[in-house]
Amino acid sequence: MTTTRFLTGITPSGTPHLGNFVGSIRPSVAASRDANVQSFYFLADYHALIKCQEPERVHRSTLEIAASWLACGLDPERVTFYRQSDIPEIPELHWLLTCVTGKGLLNRAHAYKAAQDKNHAAGRDADDGVSAGLFMYPVLMAADILMFNAHKVPVGRDQVQHIEMARDMAASFNHLYGEHFTLPEAAIEESVATLAGLDGRKMSKSYDNTIPLFCPPGQLRKLVASIVTDSRAPGEPKSTEDSALFQLYQAFATPQETEAMRQAFAQGIAWGDAKQQLFERIDQEIAPMRAHYDDLIAHPEKVETALQVGARRARASASALLKDLRAAVGLRPLAAAPAPAKAAKAASQALPSFKQYRESDGMFYFKLMAADGRLLLQSTGFAAPREAGQAIARLQHEPGALQALGRQLLPAAGIDTEDIAAALQQLAAAAG
Repeated sequence: MTTTRFLTGITPSGTPHLGNFVGSIRPSVAASRDANVQSFYFLADYHALIKCQEPERVHRSTLEIAASWLACGLDPERVTFYRQSDIPEIPELHWLLTCVTGKGLLNRAHAYKAAQDKNHAAGRDADDGVSAGLFMYPVLMAADILMFNAHKVPVGRDQVQHIEMARDMAASFNHLYGEHFTLPEAAIEESVATLAGLDGRKMSKSYDNTIPLFCPPGQLRKLVASIVTDSRAPGEPKSTEDSALFQLYQAFATPQETEAMRQAFAQGIAWGDAKQQLFERIDQEIAPMRAHYDDLIAHPEKVETALQVGARRARASASALLKDLRAAVGLRPLAAAPAPAKAAKAASQALPSFKQYRESDGMFYFKLMAADGRLLLQSTGFAAPREAGQAIARLQHEPGALQALGRQLLPAAGIDTEDIAAALQQLAAAAG
């Protein structure tokens, strides 16, 4: 059975909270145990420097987040768990990608455009306070992904653009130097769990409404007691809808326990009793992990050892790929034979290809390019990348798809449908 490589980055910029645990850590640890998945988890400490210039905060957050993932069950022997800054091949790949990436692509990055929009609204210069690190962030993220030729990158919808940009960079490099990179795909989890915070809004550090994942029991009890509730008295039926307390309980309870709490709400449980049950249920799951976490924080050398195990494993893969990349671009010993880049390039150009991308309007598009680089076909916009991908798949595998998708496809000037059909037949024949 085929193994799929998943890659997840965690930026060390704060202390993990219960929302991080429910929405990311717990499901990711569970997924890492799948025998058909090869998982890469890394601490994106280079990325942290873009927004945080407090050395001790970055250092402490790196320890807390690494310890949290290990305490929650991430097995460094099963997955590759490493610190970004321990892999020097990543910044070198960052430079190689920089040299094949158009500035226009980076100009369209959401984070950069948001910074410019904020400056415009304030009457400042468009690039005021914008560091080169922020501008180049998509290239470093692409290097993180392409360094290990990840197939899937779990992201929220706000990060899909970065995966599309990584695909563009990989395709550009492959076009120039041969097939070295896998084109990654965004793995969007539509049902990612979000947890309500103390005030009922989404639990977030920006709202200052979080419950730290491994706070001491006394602090946990105090924070749970501060969860905002309505004024309904004991004995008065209470609604589970929009109840932060009930949502928190449901995130940690079994289905049977959740149903029992739902009935208790209907029967008018006192808020104090409900909060006590919530505290006990959270602590029941967290307490064993908290003990492990506290031990790791007290002995940071254990965390460092785990990260170095991952770094050695990651570097073994990264150094082999980078050796090939250096040779491909001409950075090789003077007496060495030329790399077979031209042959690889010719092989990659022998077939037509699809290029999928996202435009500034938020829509997803694709192009069909001839083997000689001519544009054959341009799609109209799709609301989601999956829809664009499905259209591409139909064109590749269904003989009648060209006509069926007619309204969503625009042949390039001077190109007739016979040319397009011939290109699609080439792709179908190559796929076997």
